[in-house]
Amino acid sequence: MKKRIFLSPPYVGAPERKAVMEAFDTGYIAPCGPMVDLFEKRLAEISSRKFVVAVSSTTAAIDLMMEEFGVGEGWTLVAPSLTFIATVGPAWRRGAKINFADSDLTANADIKCLAKALDAAKGKKMVIGVDLYGRCCDYKAMEKLCAEKNAILLMDSAEAVGSFSGSRPAGSAGVAGLYSFNGNKIVTTSGGGAILTDDGGLADRARSRSQQSREPVLWYEHREVGFNCRMSNILAAIGVAQLARMDGILAKRAAIAAEYEKEFSLSRAVKPLKKVKGANNWLNVVFLKNSALRDEAIKALDKENIEARPVWKPMHMQKVFESCAFFGSGVSQDMFERGVCLPSGTGMTLSQVRRVARIVKQVAEG
Repeated sequence: MKKRIFLSPPYVGAPERKAVMEAFDTGYIAPCGPMVDLFEKRLAEISSRKFVVAVSSTTAAIDLMMEEFGVGEGWTLVAPSLTFIATVGPAWRRGAKINFADSDLTANADIKCLAKALDAAKGKKMVIGVDLYGRCCDYKAMEKLCAEKNAILLMDSAEAVGSFSGSRPAGSAGVAGLYSFNGNKIVTTSGGGAILTDDGGLADRARSRSQQSREPVLWYEHREVGFNCRMSNILAAIGVAQLARMDGILAKRAAIAAEYEKEFSLSRAVKPLKKVKGANNWLNVVFLKNSALRDEAIKALDKENIEARPVWKPMHMQKVFESCAFFGSGVSQDMFERGVCLPSGTGMTLSQVRRVARIVKQVAEG
């Protein structure tokens, strides 16, 4: 059997190994050290943010932001339904209500649906925008809406490192942006995340809370309960090496996306997700005629040792969130029922892309 083609495996090698050994040799193994500082500096540069706090995951980053603003009972979080559960999980655990908004044809949140969800929100309001599959939403429209509705805006750019919304880098909207460096992302640290902000006080508090909120004295003094979720120096070293060659990674992803587009351009049975300018091409998504064909395509690919998955199942369709309000007409549900996320890893060859596309077309076209 041919070697398995994964959805989006880590793209690491000699540069990352060298950086890790450099960090190891300095003796900075714990969640502090020069590689963390350098990684945060580089992230500030690519995101056009003044301050960055590197943490253990994007989920931890979101939880720190919930703590910063006191999100809980008496709050309503408004978020797109088509997302990963980590976007809304921390607010839900803290007792906030959640209003879900439908998607537009880019798969990102429909601004009109977001507005309706905000109008129905009670108490204090927060919006978490999501840059789905590495495709930035309309930052200008999101910020305008939140200003009009008196809502705090966070930008979940977990999947969008290296992407742009117009001329603005991913994560540059709202009071803070959030990145992910999980093993399947464009840039990885094995596991990790970051908070990006222009608010120095917010960054300082997040940094402190990520290290158990220890006061700067000789003994362990605490005025509040914090967390243990700072990124380690070793993992940050991987990230520094990854960022150094991010342009090459993005170029490879763009070539893969272009090849998929070419392969499906003449098919009436396979429709790619609507293009968004400035995307990092984290995952390539196509739509088949119905859910049966979606499942058949995924099974056919798996039979050939190729990983593929459905589009995210919308949060309003999840049992845990069945009591939450949903505003929309079902675009996100349709995308889930017909959508397939195709292998898009940086190390894919164009011949592998053509092989994947051929199998999908065979199923879709009968």
